[in-house]
Amino acid sequence: EVQLVESGGGLVQAGGSLRLSCAASGFTFDDYTIGWFRQAPGKEREGVSCVRSSDGRIFYEDIAKGRFTFSSDNAKNTVYLQLNNLKPEDTAVYYCAAGDCGLGYPLINEYYFWGQGTQVTVSS
Repeated sequence: EVQLVESGGGLVQAGGSLRLSCAASGFTFDDYTIGWFRQAPGKEREGVSCVRSSDGRIFYEDIAKGRFTFSSDNAKNTVYLQLNNLKPEDTAVYYCAAGDCGLGYPLINEYYFWGQGTQVTVSS
């Protein structure tokens, strides 16, 4: 059974940092790669970052470039999203999902399994 469990969210002041974790089980990163998404209240879910299986290249959407960093620990089947210089507009539920980033950006329809999400709240 594929499972994804996010953790690491919380309340932080603007300018602060958080590290989100996504623990994967029931598959390996040879089967699926991980993408990060987020959904703010009243808004659609949007892509944040992903890794392409064919070459391991990591992609970031504009909202994440220069502030967020995707990393992984294959031995632990866990990926991370380091969030730096957080802004109030980063407030959202952050999700990891298993699929692939074949197009070079995180497309919701290309991800098949989803975690339950972790809340990130950034105060001004």
